[in-house]
Parts: sequence; structure tokens; C-alpha cells
Amino acid sequence: MNVLDLIFPKTCLGCGKEGKYICENCLARVKLLKPACPYCEKASIDGFTHVKCRKKYGLDSLTSIWDYEGVIKKAILALKYKYSTEAGRELSSLFVRELKKSNLIKEGTLVPIPIHWQRENVRGFNQSVEIGRVVAKEMGWGFIPNLLVKNRTTMSQVELSVEERKQNLKGVFSLSPGFKMSDSIILFDDVFTTGSTLKEAAKVLKHAGVQKVWGLTIAR
Repeated sequence: MNVLDLIFPKTCLGCGKEGKYICENCLARVKLLKPACPYCEKASIDGFTHVKCRKKYGLDSLTSIWDYEGVIKKAILALKYKYSTEAGRELSSLFVRELKKSNLIKEGTLVPIPIHWQRENVRGFNQSVEIGRVVAKEMGWGFIPNLLVKNRTTMSQVELSVEERKQNLKGVFSLSPGFKMSDSIILFDDVFTTGSTLKEAAKVLKHAGVQKVWGLTIAR
């Protein structure tokens, strides 16, 4: 325990119990998700996109570990908007633990969804990069944190309809020059809601010649 823990003890974001930001009791209350197709979101083997749902420049699968609720939701929001990097470290560790159990994605190069440089300057970090770096290392995957670039700021997706989300993100991502493209990319973001962000990024990667793009998120 360090000095900061004595002055500001860690308390669970779910129940307030001291010791951790994410206690095991609160974590157990969050639903673990079964693999689902990223387009119709119905059950699929290992999260692969159903044949009828496949798109030429689309995602090939989706792996999401938890339902976006309870202490997991609170930890993601604390990391994104309250800049709680300690909560982020706990979340990363638990995410890796569940990923190893699932054994759904065997290999690839992890590429985090970027945020615009202005937002990153304000926040000081990109949560998908920070968690993605830990995940890639622990899973033995490659890691390219700046393969994708977000070209402009966008409206918050929270209050937008499915169609508005698509338009909001249309053409927002591009590739950084000079990178050798991997055949298999694991596209990582914190939350999958409608999937508009991952799908738009996958389109850019597929147009660049990537053969397989696997979607990976902490929650859905």
C-alpha cells in the first residue's frame, strides 16, 4: 500500500467497499456475454459474423466480455471522464483474465480506436490505447497504437440514432502512413453500442488490404 492509498483509500465503484475499485462481489453481478454476431447481435459460434450478415469491408467477428452495466460501466466511465488510471489498471487486469478464459481470439495485431488529438490533449491519454497496450502484451499479440488516425472531432454518439451515428463517423478515420499492414487486425474499443465506430474503422482497414478484422471490446 502506498501513501496515496492511505490518504485516499481505494473503494469499489459499485459498493464502496475499501481495497479495490472493482471488487469481486460487484464484478460477479455483471453479466458475462456469450459470443454474438456484430451485425444482428444474435448468438454465433465464437462471435463470427453470420454468413447472411457478412459485408465485404466489415467486421469478421466480435468479442465482448461484459454487459455494459454495474461496476464495469462505472469503471469505464471513471477512466474516460474522471481520468482514473488506477481503475483502468484494475479493469485491464480483469479483462485479460476473462479473455484468456474465453480463448476466442488466438492471434493478431491489436489496433486501438483513436480519439482526436484535441480530446487526447485535454484528457492526457486515450483509454483504448492504455488498456490495449496491456492486453496485447499479456495476450502475446502485436500492438500498433497509432495505425489509425481520427481526422476530425465528432459529436458524442450517446444521444444519436443508429443512422446519425453512422453519418457522424463517416470518413472520420484514416491510416497513418508508413505502416506495414498485418493480415489479421484486432480492432479494440472500450464499448460496443451500435458498433458504428468499429464498423467504420474496419472499413478503412479492409480497403487497405487487411484480410481479417476482429472486433474486441470490454463491454457491449
